[in-house]
This record gives sequence, C-alpha cells and structure tokens, in this order.
Amino acid sequence: MEAFSRKAYTYADYEKLPEGPAYQLIDGDLIMTPSPTPFHQIILGRMYSSLAGFVHSRKLGMVFLSPIDVYFSETETYQPDIIFVSHQRRLLIGEKKIEGAPDLVVEILSPGTGYYDLTHKRSVYQASGVKEYWIIDPQERSIEVLENAGNEFSGLGQGDREGRSRF
Repeated sequence: MEAFSRKAYTYADYEKLPEGPAYQLIDGDLIMTPSPTPFHQIILGRMYSSLAGFVHSRKLGMVFLSPIDVYFSETETYQPDIIFVSHQRRLLIGEKKIEGAPDLVVEILSPGTGYYDLTHKRSVYQASGVKEYWIIDPQERSIEVLENAGNEFSGLGQGDREGRSRF
C-alpha cells in the first residue's frame, strides 16, 4: 500500500496565484479566505483607526491593514487583519511583503480562519518572535492580548463585551 503524500506549496507557488480570492499559505497548504462579514469589517476599521492614530501621533512605526503578505518561511505566508512594524524593525518592510515577524499581529476570528488563528498560526507567530498577538473574538465580543517572552506567549490581558478587563 502506498502512503499518500501531498504537495507542500511554497512561497513561489503562492506568488503565482492570480489576483482575486484571498489565500494564505499555512503549513504548506493554500487556504482560501472567504470575504469577511460586515461586523468583522466594522471591528477592523475601528481597531485600525485607533491603532494607526496612536502609532502615527507618536511616530512609532507603520500599521498595515489586510490584505498584506507576511512571510515567515517558505511554507508560511499569512495575511493578518492588522500588523504593526516599529521604526527599529522597518527593514522587514519589503517591496512586496513583510519579511519576518511584525512587532504586533491582530487577528479577528472568523469561521473560515479562526481555527488556524488559534492553533497553527499562533504557534508560528510565537516561534517567529511576534512580540504581541491580539485575538479579537467578534462572537464573544472579547479580546485576548498575548505577549511573547522567550518565544512563549503569555496572557497580558483580556477584555469582554462589558468592558471588563481580566489581567
């Protein structure tokens, strides 16, 4: 009996995709990302506006809104909802993609990608050195803020729909 082997896609394969539906390269698989819901986009717009205003007013770096490719390895290229790259790490900003771990990644969970955001992508973010990872759950109306200390995420804080913080 022959073992099933799948083709592991690489960044070179990903780069050849035509414009159109959004894909992410997760663990060597091309994963199509469905269009976000209106509520997802409302959260995204508000979060981006607040974060970008804060960063710009203090001249801390650059905030990017999806879709933008963040390259972690030949088999891992994602399009997080929002990323921040500090001025000190601006060399990560390439002509076509962010080439390495941003300082901050914000993911807004959705049915199509939430599983990856909470499992595989979280592990890659952690191992790659993303300094902070914010996970927003629209259904629960909550946010979890994780800090990377020694390539291990630990909870920095949580907030819920009533505005209560849990640190």
